[in-house]
Amino acid sequence: MAKIVQLPDDLSNKIAAGEVVERPASVVKELVENAIDANSSVIEIDVEEAGLASIKVLDDGEGMDAEDCRTAFLRHATSKIKDENDLFRVRTLGFRGEALPSIASVSHLSIKTSTGEGAGTHLTLQGGRIISEQKASSRRGTEITVTNLFFNTPARLKYMKTIHTELGNITDVVNRIALAHPEVSIRLRHQGKTLLQTNGNGDVRHVLAAIYGTAVAKKMLPLEARSLDFEVKGYIALPEITRASRNYMSSVVNGRYIKNFPLVKAIHEGYHTLLPIGRHPITFIEINMDPLLVDVNVHPSKLEVRLSKETELHELIRDAIKDVFKQQQLIPSVQVPKKTAPLINKPEQQKLDFDPVREPAPLSDPDVEREYKPEPSFSAMKLSSLVKDPPPSAPLEREESIMQDTEPEWPGAEEYTPEAGPAAQAEPEQAGENAQDEETPKERVPIMYPIGQMHGTYILAQNENGLYIIDQHAAQERIKYEYFREKVGEVEPEVQDMLVPLTFHYSKNEALTIDQHLDDLAKVGVFLESFGAGSYIVRCHPTWFPKGEETTIIEDIIQQVLDDRTIDIKKLREEAAIMMSCKGSIKANHHLRDDEITALLDELRRTSDPFTCPHGRPIIIHYSTYEMEKMFKRVM
Repeated sequence: MAKIVQLPDDLSNKIAAGEVVERPASVVKELVENAIDANSSVIEIDVEEAGLASIKVLDDGEGMDAEDCRTAFLRHATSKIKDENDLFRVRTLGFRGEALPSIASVSHLSIKTSTGEGAGTHLTLQGGRIISEQKASSRRGTEITVTNLFFNTPARLKYMKTIHTELGNITDVVNRIALAHPEVSIRLRHQGKTLLQTNGNGDVRHVLAAIYGTAVAKKMLPLEARSLDFEVKGYIALPEITRASRNYMSSVVNGRYIKNFPLVKAIHEGYHTLLPIGRHPITFIEINMDPLLVDVNVHPSKLEVRLSKETELHELIRDAIKDVFKQQQLIPSVQVPKKTAPLINKPEQQKLDFDPVREPAPLSDPDVEREYKPEPSFSAMKLSSLVKDPPPSAPLEREESIMQDTEPEWPGAEEYTPEAGPAAQAEPEQAGENAQDEETPKERVPIMYPIGQMHGTYILAQNENGLYIIDQHAAQERIKYEYFREKVGEVEPEVQDMLVPLTFHYSKNEALTIDQHLDDLAKVGVFLESFGAGSYIVRCHPTWFPKGEETTIIEDIIQQVLDDRTIDIKKLREEAAIMMSCKGSIKANHHLRDDEITALLDELRRTSDPFTCPHGRPIIIHYSTYEMEKMFKRVM
């Protein structure tokens, strides 16, 4: 008897479903992507019990006739690719022909579809088998309802998370699809409550406002860059808006949301020292390229892709972000909040209750402010004008759990016009000042006249725009960092001999890799001499190594060789510059003379990025004259 048999279709579909249909969010993703591929302009998604009970996706796309509708539930049946050449020029979101049969094999599925010509088709399937076929209305489009998900795979149900978590995953998927396709109007509802609604006018700024809130959308700057192979556009948040998770960084390639670590790394390098350590920005980057340069046939979820010319794309995104921030004046400005009605926690807000134009915030997210209070807020100001931002509002977003926030309601996404941003929201008293400021270009940091010191730590200064508070340690840290960055960046052949050689020990496998890269190590000044099995000694080091840190830097260089088979000497030199600037800067409780304060401020104004220290902490905080008068009730 033969040992090898061909699996029946229903069993092979269940196996495929294990990869394609991981959770309810996977079903939503596949069905919505199919709707977009069908050229839909309006998509409505209704879920019950986070999709475990019911998922319904309704669109106004091209629809299918009766024959195509039946064929669509066969494995590897698709209208999106015809031959091998199409596989290398995939322009649609779905193309494998696995989604519908996989979903149908682990659920009860009902589909009503029509091309708009004649009667439509209504199929009912259970476990992947068609159990009934009827005529349906001739409304153009498709309606798919999925119920009893994983009814025949109870083991999968055991691994489902809470309703909050599963609903959070669905919201995340729909949010990212909405960002990638602002030309499609998408509405997501749960238990009859609207979680997201976009107007489909093609402007991604309205989608950003619908997802993150109007306040965050107003503080996102446009990004554009081009090369021969890539077209990059999108929006990046001001350094003020940071999160502890990378999940708020969205990348889209040819209309497909993807996860790609090199792109995340390029964005971080673009922000560079503007971000505090361990924090991540909110960004939306859309990349258009020839489909030949991207391989989407890597993983069933289609989240992972392989990009050609990745280094070129990395540099393009990094430099574009740096150029955007070079045009902004990022001095935090303390502002007085507008009067608001007292916030009341309604009992129903403890349930799953959602605002149609806001993304719910996690209950335990420390990044979401729960009340209005005066706080520093980065003001994005063009160098040709000093426009004060409106009072800060707490941004809203979601990570894992979803609960209603207690913020007052935002205006609807349709009411948000990005052109009427902070400048249009400026107070009347500020309008006159702004008109004058536009006449003469402003430096990145204005001239400030010292008043004195507070607690030997903060410098107080003033000018016609108000009061400035400067962190003296952070200011000198920035000055020294830019000095040392230039100095250690100069490649010098000189090395310094050590009285006592340094010894390093590695395993046999690591030693084999190190031996292959001895020449590369010597080029950066690390001269290793074999000192027995797996042991090496170093008798000298480059003169730019900071005193006392020689062992650490050499270990870091060798570890780069072991991890990446390459040496990023630029990164090592920069880390050394940061360390030297921090250790050599004035500390707190150090009193300065007036001439020392003036010299420090003058040097700070000459730096290239005078807004944050190398660790991302703000250097200057600004109290405008107008805001101070409001605090003292001199103006109302």
